[in-house]
Amino acid sequence: MKPNLLCVYCSSSDRLDRKYYAAAEELGRELVQRGWGLVYGGGNTGLMGAVARETKTAGGRVVGVIPEFMKSLELAFDEADELVTVVTMRERKLLMETRADAFVALPGGFGTLEEIMEILTLRQLEVVQKPCVFLNQDGFYDDLIRLFERMLADRFFKPSNMQLFRVARTVPEIFEQIEAARDVPVESKWFETK
Repeated sequence: MKPNLLCVYCSSSDRLDRKYYAAAEELGRELVQRGWGLVYGGGNTGLMGAVARETKTAGGRVVGVIPEFMKSLELAFDEADELVTVVTMRERKLLMETRADAFVALPGGFGTLEEIMEILTLRQLEVVQKPCVFLNQDGFYDDLIRLFERMLADRFFKPSNMQLFRVARTVPEIFEQIEAARDVPVESKWFETK
């Protein structure tokens, strides 16, 4: 039986503070210890490469999904147990979403934020019903969470939207938050207008 797959969204940058790579490596080890496999963007650089290498080294299953243009730049993690090549970034995201049993966003840039926000949008629309966690390492996502609170205060969404995601401050807490997020009721996005 194949393990549940944790979809990890994270940076491909090789210019980050060492603490971010350390957290990605810790996640790779921890997910294997807890019986999970990894599904991610298929890259061999940055946090992506760190989490994939550590997952593989720890004996875990690694599923990478990478667009052809990135693969042609030799950015693929060829040691993955399964490396799926797609044409577009949209195909990549859809395949990762369907293969995953839960999602976590490590600190990252535009791509990481775009990917996790799409999952939150799909959760809000009840298209996706899988746990979603931000690793708020050293307060990295504090400002984003404050923005969510502003959106709530100004009624851009309902209070229940704040239950669509969880926040972890440490790698082990990611898995506690995944469990806490299971079976959270989702309130319909649509406001009654009558």
